[in-house]
Order: sequence, then structure tokens, then C-alpha cells
Amino acid sequence: MSNGNNVRNATMADVARLAQVSVPTVSRVLSGAARVRPDKQARVEAAIQRLGFRPSAAARALASGRSEVIAVITGSTSNYGYAEAIRGVEEAARADGYTVIITVVESFDDDVVSAAVENVLNQSIAGVVVLKFDRAGVAALRHLPSDLPLVALSGVRDTGVPQAVIDETRGAEELTEYLLSLGHETVHHVRVPPSRREDGRTTGWKRALRKAGAPIPLPLDATWEPRSGRVVGRDLARNPDVTAVFCGNDEIAMGVIKGITDQGLAVPKDISVVGFDDHPLAELWTPALTTVRQDFADLGRRGFGLLKPILDKQAASQFSSVHPEMIIRSSAAVRTDSQRRKSTEGSGDASGAMSA
Repeated sequence: MSNGNNVRNATMADVARLAQVSVPTVSRVLSGAARVRPDKQARVEAAIQRLGFRPSAAARALASGRSEVIAVITGSTSNYGYAEAIRGVEEAARADGYTVIITVVESFDDDVVSAAVENVLNQSIAGVVVLKFDRAGVAALRHLPSDLPLVALSGVRDTGVPQAVIDETRGAEELTEYLLSLGHETVHHVRVPPSRREDGRTTGWKRALRKAGAPIPLPLDATWEPRSGRVVGRDLARNPDVTAVFCGNDEIAMGVIKGITDQGLAVPKDISVVGFDDHPLAELWTPALTTVRQDFADLGRRGFGLLKPILDKQAASQFSSVHPEMIIRSSAAVRTDSQRRKSTEGSGDASGAMSA
């Protein structure tokens, strides 16, 4: 083999051929798990140096009998919370010598989920982290074998699998209680696509209203696209009973605010709007968003922290939970009598017809 071979192309088989030994002999030299004759060891080490060979994760797994690859299964890589949680997993795994691969499950259709999980299981993996933020993640978790080392990341605790959680139920409850404390008779809710019939943010919102004896409006549905919040915001602006809105995430809240201003109203003068997550743009938005801060990167790191002792066959905790922090900014205000306003439906027809 030429000395000019690209380092990335050198394999254990290349080393074996150059050293005139078998691949298992190279594996034993790399792992140190069994004695190799000194002359063979010297030839293997010389070949490794000559080729500039650096074992891949698969080669190290073959040599040691232990994979150093963690698979992350997720419904998205672009949404803020997903991306940050993946970053947290990757940083913690890399610091411990593991490589992370990512598989996106594009829907919760059974065939799509089965194909994605099969793709993961065909890899040489040590364990799996599942982002259980949506229905695709929930479905993927059901398809994984029970004896596989795995951890789920989510906002609500379930039984049967180790989980790292941000307690979104309590965060939503506190945020709703805050709006009620400002004098709003009730709080309307725009939810993001749930991972089940009802997610923790909706549960916390309902719980706060129920405890206060306040009316519980029907929740309104948005997609993950901020533009969908803009459409909902226009509808909310036409309803004279709406004075406070809790949105399932900050990006949807930004869209809702835009929709409300499309109708000639102001936030928070006419309607208070709050979000969830503390997106990096939340404090830069106009008005700056009152929200609940979720540290998704920490969630990912805690998830790997639960997985690591399982990989090491040590006693492991099954659960890690953090209470998120409410961040008060300027998008919510005390309700005033002037907010008992007349319907704007007649005046907003033109802007309501604008494309979202």
C-alpha cells in the first residue's frame, strides 16, 4: 500500500495486510486484551505508524468488544429545544470519549418509525437517547428493544424508561398563575403539537385556571411554524374577551404577537402574551417576551449522565428533573378596564386576509 494513502481511508484490514497478520491480530494489538507475539506486535505498530491509522468507532468496537457510539433519535434537528438538547448530549458524550450519530424520525407513521429504528439498530451502538418531545419520539421509544441501554428526554415523566425531564407542567402552571395575578380573568392557550393527547404545558395551564376557579377556554392549535402563530394571533385579536395568551413556545408567541399587531392592537396594552423556552431571541423581541427558561443543553447533558452508568453496568438513577425558571419581561402587563374592548372583527378584515 502506498505511503500516500489518505489517513481516513486506512482500515484495520490495510494494517493487517501491511503487517502480514490477521485482522483479529490487529484487533488484539489495539485492545491490549490478549498477548501478541512481540514480532507481530512490532509489525502491527509499524504499519499503524506508516499508514497514520486512527481507529474509527467501529474499529474500536471490534477491537474492544465495546461500542463507543451513542445514537440520538429525534423528530427534528432544527427546532430550538431539539437542537440544544442534541448539543448537550453530544458535548457530554464527546467529553467521555463517545461519538454521537443522529437519526431523524420524520413522522409517527409506523412504517417510517420502524425504518428509522432499524437504521439505528443496524449500527454498532452502545446506547440510545430519544428526544420524546413529539409523537415521533414517543413512537420511536415504543419500537426500541427493552434490553437496549436507553434514556428519554422530555417535559413529562413516564414510567418504564430512565428519563431526564424539565418539569414543564409546573413551569406552565406558574406562568398562568402569574398572568392571573395581573388581573386577567382567564388565560387563552395556543399549544404546539403535543406528543400525546395533552402535554405538560397544557396540563399546567389547565391546573392553574382550575385552582383559581377561572374559565378554561378551548386551547388553540399551532404548528411548529411561527407563521401559524400569526394566523392564530389575528383570530385572538378579533375576540373581545381575550386579554392574556399563553403560547406553547416562544417562536409561536412571536407569531401570535405579529398577528395581534396586524389587527391594530398592541402587546401588552391590549393583550398580554407569554411564551415558553426562553429562545435566544425572546429578550430581543418587541416587546421582550415573558417566558419560562428551559435549559435544553443541560437536559441533554443530564440525559447522557443517566445513560453513562448503564453503559458501564453500574447502579444507575432512573430519573433526573429540573424546575424551569420563569423570566418576567415586558410582554405581559396588568389588565385594565380599557381592555374590556369592543370586537375588532369589522376593522381587521383587510389585514386578516393577508397571507401568513
